[in-house]
Amino acid sequence: MTRLATAQLDRLAPEVARPSYARAAVSAGIVHFGVGGFHRAHQAVTLDDLMNRGQALDWGIVGVGVMPGDRRMQQALASQDHLYTLVVKHPDGRREPRVIGSIIDYRYAPDDPEAVIELMVDPAIRIVSLTVTEGGYNFHPVTGEFDLDNPDVRHDLAEPATSRTSFGLITEALARRRQRGLAPFTVMSCDNIQGNGEVAHRMFTAFARARDAALAAWVEAEVPFPNSMVDRITPVTTADDIEELASRFGVEDAWPVVCEPFTQWVLEDRFVAGRPAFEEAGVQVVEDVEPYELMKLRLLNASHQALCYFGTLAGYRYAHEASADPLFVDFLLGYMTHEATPTLAPLPGVDLDAYRRTLIERFANPEVKDTLARLCAESSDRIPKWLLPVIREQLARGGELHRAAAVVASWARYAEGVDEAGEPIEVVDRLKDELMSLAGRQHDVPTAFIDNRELFGDLADEERFREAYLWALERLHRDGARATLEALVEREDS
Repeated sequence: MTRLATAQLDRLAPEVARPSYARAAVSAGIVHFGVGGFHRAHQAVTLDDLMNRGQALDWGIVGVGVMPGDRRMQQALASQDHLYTLVVKHPDGRREPRVIGSIIDYRYAPDDPEAVIELMVDPAIRIVSLTVTEGGYNFHPVTGEFDLDNPDVRHDLAEPATSRTSFGLITEALARRRQRGLAPFTVMSCDNIQGNGEVAHRMFTAFARARDAALAAWVEAEVPFPNSMVDRITPVTTADDIEELASRFGVEDAWPVVCEPFTQWVLEDRFVAGRPAFEEAGVQVVEDVEPYELMKLRLLNASHQALCYFGTLAGYRYAHEASADPLFVDFLLGYMTHEATPTLAPLPGVDLDAYRRTLIERFANPEVKDTLARLCAESSDRIPKWLLPVIREQLARGGELHRAAAVVASWARYAEGVDEAGEPIEVVDRLKDELMSLAGRQHDVPTAFIDNRELFGDLADEERFREAYLWALERLHRDGARATLEALVEREDS
């Protein structure tokens, strides 16, 4: 057994790939907020690819955590020289382990916010990137406005030198660079949000404006926020994953990452102080990310939501189990083909039929073992961004929407907190109490869940959506998830 560390790399088994570059030669060029599995399965891997070619050695990543749960990641990475193992799980059972060395440090911001701020003031830092989840941008799900009432935001506006949020830390660093006559860095969002760069731009500018109008004007004019789209299924690392890495390859890693073989990163080419040669590592660097982004959000991400609630209610616990069920496949393909795809702009060079089939194959990869619980988590941040736009566009164009409405109904049924076998469901959502309370009322008031205008706006007033939603919810309560899906598929066939 080899404990992961720089000095131990030469002792790893031959089948475990490892950095070919001297890590001591790598210097920091990127500060990244939100070092979870997703970041470590794409951005950090891309930089490692370039470094293995002798490039981008001045673009090393320093991770930053601001949430209490980030302490564990800081400790895990620090214990092994910030190395970690990426394990690609192929559908045939093959494993592809690789040690990634592009993260060279990790700071837990609550320990020393001043050090984190000064790190970003250093001119060597030219990109600050983000994977802080959909909920990390602090905007209202319906209005899209920045929430200035957040207690941590109020603290950061009053005490910027001891900021608690990514907004406070990054904005204070930008303010100091401006004061010292230094060029800004690029803020690069990699989160699953439509127009993620534009959203980050609006939110950071709103925070800066609440602090100082002149600073906000400088951020508005000088700081680029490129849009991006990243696609790689990266399930939560389990104890079994850690044990398998140890027993099968002899690597002791406190927090490895597992992922599927497929990966895609589309990035808008808008940077103020240079960037790594991402395109040489397979990144699609383009002028306009939006068509690719909408393809992913409305086909992949929204289809995950179409899968997870129905699947959980029917007794499945993993995405690959439900995706191997022909009934679920028919439903997913029906949603993607007839409801999501009509809302997409033309994508030159992209075969959408092949893409849809590839998604089903990816969902059905039995080796990834992506849990439905992970896909169901934080639905109040996901459904409004991924699925409701499809419903709204289909309403406007007179298109089909009964499958998407049924997905919303399945979420409402899921939020009751018990599946069809009477087994409890652990609802994980920042609005858990509110959602479960509304779901508990819907036997008496069937529209109680969608009457929540904070999440759904005026959709409950749209007759076609309301009727489709109530049709599905009634059948879910009366007949169950499978029978509801069968009725939806039969409706399509007829």
